[in-house]
Amino acid sequence: MKITNIIKRSLLVSLFFTVSAQAQAKDEDTQVDKKQPNVLFIIVDDLNDYLGTFGGHPQSKTPNIDALAAQSVQFSNAHTNVPVCSPSRSSLFTGVYPHQSKDFGWTRLDQQHVVKHNKTFLELFRENGYQMFGTGKLLHHNKLKYWDEWGVQERINYGPHAFNGNKIVGHPSVPEPFRSINIVDGSFAPLTDVPKFNLDKNAKIKHAAGWGYPFAPFRYVNENDRDRLPDEQHAIWASNKLKQLEQNENDKPFFMGVGFVRPHTPLYAPKRFFDMFPLDSLQLPNIKKDDINDTPFKDNYPMSQMGLSYFKALQDSYADDEEGLKKVIQAYLACIAFMDEQLGIVVNALNNSKFKNNTIIVFTSDHGWQFGEKDYLYKNSPWEESTKIPMLWKVPGKSVAGLKVEQPMSLIDIYPTFQELANLQGSTEKSKGAGPLGGFSIAPLLDGQSEHLWQGPEGALTMMGVGIDTPIKGLAVGTNPQALWHVKVIKDLPDEYIWQQTYSYRTKDWRYIRYKDGQEELYDHQTDPFEWHNLALSKEHQQVKKELFKQMSDIIEQQ
Repeated sequence: MKITNIIKRSLLVSLFFTVSAQAQAKDEDTQVDKKQPNVLFIIVDDLNDYLGTFGGHPQSKTPNIDALAAQSVQFSNAHTNVPVCSPSRSSLFTGVYPHQSKDFGWTRLDQQHVVKHNKTFLELFRENGYQMFGTGKLLHHNKLKYWDEWGVQERINYGPHAFNGNKIVGHPSVPEPFRSINIVDGSFAPLTDVPKFNLDKNAKIKHAAGWGYPFAPFRYVNENDRDRLPDEQHAIWASNKLKQLEQNENDKPFFMGVGFVRPHTPLYAPKRFFDMFPLDSLQLPNIKKDDINDTPFKDNYPMSQMGLSYFKALQDSYADDEEGLKKVIQAYLACIAFMDEQLGIVVNALNNSKFKNNTIIVFTSDHGWQFGEKDYLYKNSPWEESTKIPMLWKVPGKSVAGLKVEQPMSLIDIYPTFQELANLQGSTEKSKGAGPLGGFSIAPLLDGQSEHLWQGPEGALTMMGVGIDTPIKGLAVGTNPQALWHVKVIKDLPDEYIWQQTYSYRTKDWRYIRYKDGQEELYDHQTDPFEWHNLALSKEHQQVKKELFKQMSDIIEQQ
């Protein structure tokens, strides 16, 4: 017996050292730093899935994003919680669902009557001892107090713009009426197409016509002799900051946020990026003629709704409907390729630094963009192209390189994931009246083996904030979908208005949409990936629709 016990003990000791040696070898291979992780958070404006690795457009060219995806976990079914900029970012950075905060418009985060009481995850990182560095478009309205150092000292800038000597205008090379839909959304051109104008002799000239801003000219001689675009400035600043941090002896962890504007309109980029996508061979999206006719969209949104009116204006601007769509998509792909190059500058700087093995990288977008599907050209729709976003997580020591996760998740899940991965302590509320955190940590989805530990819902919830249908005392708003966009503060909005918004719920296999008037859409993504066939009225799908509505309602009504 004694000999047997000795043998067993020896075997156990041998097994222990073998496992320990294997674990040590794994750590040595990955060289994962055990200190509190740094974070590089990159968010892009108006970016859909037109990326090589996400397959949204077969001709997109994004080598740097693709390389990052190969090192990361790719969430192939990630979605925005609001398909428009300001409320999407307010929800993302506070972790509060927009229906919980009743942020149905474009109210500033610091003025919105709920989320102004919430800590952004930026503030929570700072409270946990992180150095905070940022540049570009992160929050829709930036707060310098969140940062130890802010990058390019300028306001959010979508420019340069076509400048007529007095003000920014639509690009003169874009035909009417599309040029006049909006001086931002109706403009696209390579930088080589310098805007030219016949100046009014009586006008008070601010600065020379051509490329410029409302406040200053944009110097352009040629592609190699010009001012840098805002995204180029952000990339260079972030790259230089990483090099500077590497030389410091300060061991405090850092959070670096970089917000790239392109491909937000106006779609301007250097010509070499346009040349990557010749018009004569450019492929259009899969579009079904009159696809919008089996949806209740027009019953809820008149033709004045931006996406419908934009698409009609584009068709009216060209004799050939495909020509206009090809030109806009060419410009969009060019701006993505331009942004991809800037992302490469930042990520390469990190990968070539001592921070490589102790820095979480997150790459995502605030919402998608639609190009003619269902006669729609814009964001802010309940359909796949508008809600779907790219999402990459590279977490040293935890994430599996190249893993693709189909479990739906959304921007609301970023906040609790940061809490877990960076071990962020402290309350997420800073004063009474704060909204509850709505998301779940995606950490169990990063290793490809712990999916059963996912605590979140089966699907991702998106809300289109459409305002209110009946007046509120003291608040002059009506049925206009944009009515609440510029209201600064809305207090004590009754709960009944939560269900007067439009909701879209995406699971692995289905999309269910419930409009503000109660009408519905249902799409089976197993057989109908382009959402061409609305099954909401099909008798055989009523049970599926009922179950999806219940799942969606559980999220909306959760307190």
